[in-house]
Amino acid sequence: MERIGFVGLGTMGASMAANLARAGAPLTVWNRTAGRASALLELGAREAATPAELAAASDVVVVCVSDTPDVEAVLFGSAGVSDGAAPGALIIDCSTISPAATRDFGSRLAERGVGMVDAPVSGGSEGARLGTLTIFVGGSDTDVARARPVLEAIGRTITHLGPLGNGQAAKAVNQVIIGGAYLGVAEGIVLGIRAGLDPHLLVEALAGGAAQSWVLANRSGPMIDDEYPLGFRLALHRKDLGIALELAAATEVMLPVAMLAAALEDRLLEGGHGDEDMSVLARAIRELSEPVTEPQAGQD
Repeated sequence: MERIGFVGLGTMGASMAANLARAGAPLTVWNRTAGRASALLELGAREAATPAELAAASDVVVVCVSDTPDVEAVLFGSAGVSDGAAPGALIIDCSTISPAATRDFGSRLAERGVGMVDAPVSGGSEGARLGTLTIFVGGSDTDVARARPVLEAIGRTITHLGPLGNGQAAKAVNQVIIGGAYLGVAEGIVLGIRAGLDPHLLVEALAGGAAQSWVLANRSGPMIDDEYPLGFRLALHRKDLGIALELAAATEVMLPVAMLAAALEDRLLEGGHGDEDMSVLARAIRELSEPVTEPQAGQD
């Protein structure tokens, strides 16, 4: 495997980088916040002081950060990847960002002789840890073929969907569908509880029919318990829905379920729930289902 640089050691990135290290990749890592690389150093990785230093030591650089401005800063900011990447290097962006921005970044990198593949991932922290992520890939045939050994170390389902930016467009579709799935399960769980059903027996029954889904199997428990430990942050899904809704506007598509999910997520963000798992959508349904207390006569 070529020399790999990995930028971004958050919840997803740290596990993805660890899987690359375990696959035997010569690995250099960098993270904006210091102190996240210790476990990777134990696996044999080395830590760079800047993205430029990392790129200079790498043939392929994987980026996994939060949003479009973060990718731009890592690639083109002071001491960014583009400052250190040699002609012939390849950037694999596993972040979830704007398809249009992805194409712009690819053009800017191409002027320096550097290739780019967009490869946003799905599968949550569990998939990142287990190396079973689904990866939506955009880029030229040549660049994608070169990227594939890296992607195979971190994911299980890898689909090349066309030119650069198409991976991000596919991820936007994925996030729209996920939003609807979480919202549907949240509504069903709250309705079942309010109807007096045993929610655990209810989930068991639903799992045997057409309502079965990954969300039902893996996130109904937190919804029942009304506790939402981190799996995929609500704030990040809301960011992803924003990208999807921008794409929908550009393509003149109406997405009423995604718009509803976005509005409910905004309500939860205002309530301070952005760092909880997105199954916290069930809390919004619970809150909306609380009876409104009318003021007593004579009270203001």
